Amino acid sequence: MSATPSMIRPSLIRDVRIPTDLLAVPPGGRPPTNGLARCDLLVEQGRIGAIFGHGTAPEGLPVMHDHGGRIVLPLFADIHTHLDKSFIWDRTANPDGTFAGAIAAVTRDREGFWTPDDVRRRMMFALECAWAHGTGLLRTHLDTIGSHGETVWPLFREIAAQWQGRIALQAVALVMVEHYLEPGAPALARTVADTPGGMLGAVIMQDNATDERLDALIGLAADHGCDLDLHVDENGVAPGTALERVADRVMAARFPGRVLCGHCCSLARQDDTDQKRIVAKVRDAGMGIVSLPTCNLYLQDRGAGKTPFWRGVTLVQELAAAGVPVMFASDNVRDPFFPYGDYDMLDVFAQSVRIAQLDAPPSDWLAAVTTRPAAWMGHDLTIRANGPADLVLTDARSLNELLSRPQSRRRVLRNGVMTMPTPPPYEKMDELPGMHPVSVIS
Repeated sequence: MSATPSMIRPSLIRDVRIPTDLLAVPPGGRPPTNGLARCDLLVEQGRIGAIFGHGTAPEGLPVMHDHGGRIVLPLFADIHTHLDKSFIWDRTANPDGTFAGAIAAVTRDREGFWTPDDVRRRMMFALECAWAHGTGLLRTHLDTIGSHGETVWPLFREIAAQWQGRIALQAVALVMVEHYLEPGAPALARTVADTPGGMLGAVIMQDNATDERLDALIGLAADHGCDLDLHVDENGVAPGTALERVADRVMAARFPGRVLCGHCCSLARQDDTDQKRIVAKVRDAGMGIVSLPTCNLYLQDRGAGKTPFWRGVTLVQELAAAGVPVMFASDNVRDPFFPYGDYDMLDVFAQSVRIAQLDAPPSDWLAAVTTRPAAWMGHDLTIRANGPADLVLTDARSLNELLSRPQSRRRVLRNGVMTMPTPPPYEKMDELPGMHPVSVIS
């Protein structure tokens, strides 16, 4: 990318509204309104040179862009995705929309089509989507199964190097928790530990969460210096959760790394006393929770000819109130687990607010798709003086406008350069073996 005058010469992005929770230090001047501080940003050499209260910047500075009082956000951090599954819906749909149907469909697609070229092209397409929508950090779970498991980690390292400086990538080994008692587990842990941004993961449910399996997983992660990122309780089973057992074993081991648990759907199906006890244990274990509302809304409580009764999401409000870090992420995108989505974290945020009723006020939850997952991933995305000039400029003046209209006209500032990127066309996927987009109705 060649330098533009705005990268070399200090210039202003004038009249922006920034959620105060996403600012390192709110500027002086008028007090924030509805959680939004009105600012002028000085951009120089690809960084934010200073943050002024609107109208208080020194006179004579050139204006790169006048944003007219509209909202500006940090880049997004998408902390739970499945890049290697993405965009297979057009060739392998879920026949009945169930969790079991999704597993069977992905297995068929993996065995029939997942060559390195197929996976690489779909992963690159997904990252192009995320880039266009303003994502700067992304963590993917990788099916570490059979021949795909042998090829996907070198492929991930190659792609992560290609995207360095645009999207910082991390990866999680996705296997059943019982795998960690098998002879190949130490070799898997070494592969993950040798991969920058690599961590161990597992699918853990009430029926496979034994102390022996969990202790083996936690022990390998500790021995290899890896964090844990787990799929937990992706179901509506009650009574009892695997989440409580994970918290117990993490505390018993005094595990030094970070433990993030995704889904945790069945927590919402326990009785009130059990919920409070489990939430307290999650907090005391220092674990984080990532909720995946779109995928869980699609899969959970589904039955033929039956209207779903519950929404599938975990207790995000109760967990947050207890002091547990709560985040949201894309999860599956256009695959048998979730046939929709586009790696657009602003859309994920808007849907999360509606699904989990987080509108009192929604500004309290913007950190759950930006600065909080970024911090969990070891990065700082707060908007601050001397920080990178990497921002998402929306077309909304208020949080209600932000949530009410798709922000398809957003601008993205990267390294101080203003762009208006567009996602890649779907036609790029048509060339892959087995794709039949015109024959897929839903």
